[in-house]
Amino acid sequence: MGIHVIKMPDLGEGIAEVEVVAWHVQPGDTVKEDQVLADVMTDKATVEIPSPVNGTVTSLGGKLGEAMAVGAELIRLEVEGAGNFKGDAKTPSQAMRNEAVAAAESAGNTAARANGGETVDEFIPITVAQPETVVTAVTSEATAAPAKAAPAQPSQGAQAYAAAPAHHGRAAGEKPLAAPAVRQRAWDMGIELQYVTGTGPAGRISHADLDAFVSRGQQKAAEGDRRYAVLEGEQAMPVIGMRRKIAEKMAEAKRRIPHFTYVEEIDVTELEALRVQLNARYAGQRPKLTLLPLIMRAVVLAIRKYPSVNARFDDDANIVTTYNPVHLGIAAQTDAGLMVPVVRNAEARDPWSAAAEVARLAEAARSGKALREELTGSTITVTSLGALGGIVTTPVINRPEVAIVGVNRIIDKPVILNGAMVARKTMNLSSSFDHRVIDGMVAAEFIQTIRGYLECPATLFVE
Repeated sequence: MGIHVIKMPDLGEGIAEVEVVAWHVQPGDTVKEDQVLADVMTDKATVEIPSPVNGTVTSLGGKLGEAMAVGAELIRLEVEGAGNFKGDAKTPSQAMRNEAVAAAESAGNTAARANGGETVDEFIPITVAQPETVVTAVTSEATAAPAKAAPAQPSQGAQAYAAAPAHHGRAAGEKPLAAPAVRQRAWDMGIELQYVTGTGPAGRISHADLDAFVSRGQQKAAEGDRRYAVLEGEQAMPVIGMRRKIAEKMAEAKRRIPHFTYVEEIDVTELEALRVQLNARYAGQRPKLTLLPLIMRAVVLAIRKYPSVNARFDDDANIVTTYNPVHLGIAAQTDAGLMVPVVRNAEARDPWSAAAEVARLAEAARSGKALREELTGSTITVTSLGALGGIVTTPVINRPEVAIVGVNRIIDKPVILNGAMVARKTMNLSSSFDHRVIDGMVAAEFIQTIRGYLECPATLFVE
């Protein structure tokens, strides 16, 4: 048997380090060639790292949220043959064995520390694959078992549940030990972890314990209606991956950019009527239009008159770069968090082309398949929450850009028009500008120009 070391690959474009955002395997797991081992993040793009060989995982090279340099050791596998590691092949496995034994012997001590509020990460069972044995830190002593022993199934978990010491009788304020995934599943199933017996180290609750709890009908153990039950406990989640990138970027933007927000009300009655007519006329022939592609076109035309808003400010070098092409960022919410896909050369797209590109980029972002170049390089951003857009927002500039156009929701309201009160569709634009670069008058004139195009939508198609 040999050791095969998988190193962090060079993902190109000058990337020196990446962040580990998900492990799909753990020590002791058997993996196949091309099986995904981990997800890593570069800027806002997530990349899957597959295994080039068959083998058994002996160690992982980093923790979730840890930044790893290109070329750093990502994972070690025990493989048939010599492998590609020329050092002492026994070292990693022996180190993991020692770590598992030490963790097992200190299970009681760590339980006591848990009552004092320390992280539950210390209680994660450690399973290490050896050529002949498997060492699992699940009791106060390390227990050897055949390497081919099958993992416990939910039914086995139920049996263990019945024989395990009861940990559900916890003291007031004592937090049940469980991984975030177990907590989320328990919430989805309507189970209070306070009443679940944990069979893991120090009473840690596992998925098998949840299965056993449901099978025995003990979810009714909590007195009264769950809707009015007194809740206890808290969940600590590490801010890693996409969420950390978003947090860092937003904090940096607010810290370094003096935001100036300008709000204007726009009558979009005619614009909405035109959109409906265009969709009816070209149904099945062209992409369906929302208001966003029409707003994008208005922004592009307004930039022709006020090119200073289509810029990026390098405040370290004190250089403002104004761009001729309009690379329009479209803020999009995904399961992973806020992302900003970029519609490149928006000035060269009609509304239907813009609609098709926005739809393509949004799907790529939501599925996690967007390329790095599709998420970087914007020169100005449009952000919208659609029907949830509220009346007024204060959008945060997508640094190093100098302007962001925020679209609020459309409402029907009475308006005095030509001396008569009529119902009109109105919408606010809440837009922010970097006041170091964009003066208030320029910002106001830019938004008023957009307003002119949107309130007389025929001008969007007249050059």
